[in-house]
Amino acid sequence: QVQLVESGGGLVQAGGSLRLSCAASGRTFDTYAMGWFRQAPGKEREFVAAISWGGTSTYYADSVKGRFTISRDNAKNTVYLQMNSLKPEDTAVYYCARARTSVATRLTREYDYWGQGTQVTVSS
Repeated sequence: QVQLVESGGGLVQAGGSLRLSCAASGRTFDTYAMGWFRQAPGKEREFVAAISWGGTSTYYADSVKGRFTISRDNAKNTVYLQMNSLKPEDTAVYYCARARTSVATRLTREYDYWGQGTQVTVSS
């Protein structure tokens, strides 16, 4: 069984930064792509960023491109999301997820394990 535990969320002012972490259990972490998604109140869950198994390929939603960076440390079974220049519209619960394959994807249906989420609130 795979478990994903997010951390690093919190309250930050607009323009500030946060770094989210997602620790994964299981011995095959480095075999799979990982992704970050978010869900704001009253809205559907949306793709934020994804990274391939080796970290060589990354994808971002247009809304976060240039401000967020996804990375991973396979030795630590951890994936990160560095968020800079945060905006109030970035406020949401952020979830990490493990993809079904090693290929990074923005498609929600291609992820089979999800964390519980961590709240990010950006004040104006």
